[in-house]
Amino acid sequence: MESMLFDLNDEKGVVCGLDEAGRGPLAGPVVAAAVVLPAGFPIEILGDSKQLSEKQRLEAEIIIKEQALAWAVACATAQEIDKINILQASLLAMKRAYEKVKTHISIDTALVDGNQKPTLDCTVQAIVRGDATIPEIMAASILAKNQRDRYMVLCDAKWPLYHFAKHKGYPTKEHREACLLYGLSPIHRKTFSIKQENSRKRDEQQTLF
Repeated sequence: MESMLFDLNDEKGVVCGLDEAGRGPLAGPVVAAAVVLPAGFPIEILGDSKQLSEKQRLEAEIIIKEQALAWAVACATAQEIDKINILQASLLAMKRAYEKVKTHISIDTALVDGNQKPTLDCTVQAIVRGDATIPEIMAASILAKNQRDRYMVLCDAKWPLYHFAKHKGYPTKEHREACLLYGLSPIHRKTFSIKQENSRKRDEQQTLF
């Protein structure tokens, strides 16, 4: 992994990693992060945010924010997701995070997790499973997930019937039942089906991104 980081930086100049969190949930925004890491960053603290424990993610977040040359988070709301679809909303959130970062540092190359790319004013490369192999993307993944989780905890306090702090808006059985019982909250994605079968099919389709 370390040699991959140096190779990428040697060939691609200043590298910004981009990733998002929250494509699959029934509620809440999709949150993206952009991160530029310095040479010598302790990449051993990084990893796929989905595989790290909450404690590991929070500890890594502190170091990322302290040592990164630049970082930013941004989101696309549930209303934007309903309007332009989850893929386009994910790309929009990443573009917003990138635009914040580039006000602090000039970017040569953006590395994006997945196989779709936002339209940016630099070279952009999509890397499948980048959140498990590219340090800059892993760092972005960690920041995006932590930020989204915190937001959903705040939403839990405002709409306690849905228990957002527990499932973070993902389509668990408990969450779907709450939607059927109480209707949808203002942060629910109205274009997403709350039925289990449709949710599963949608999740399978989203693995392509």
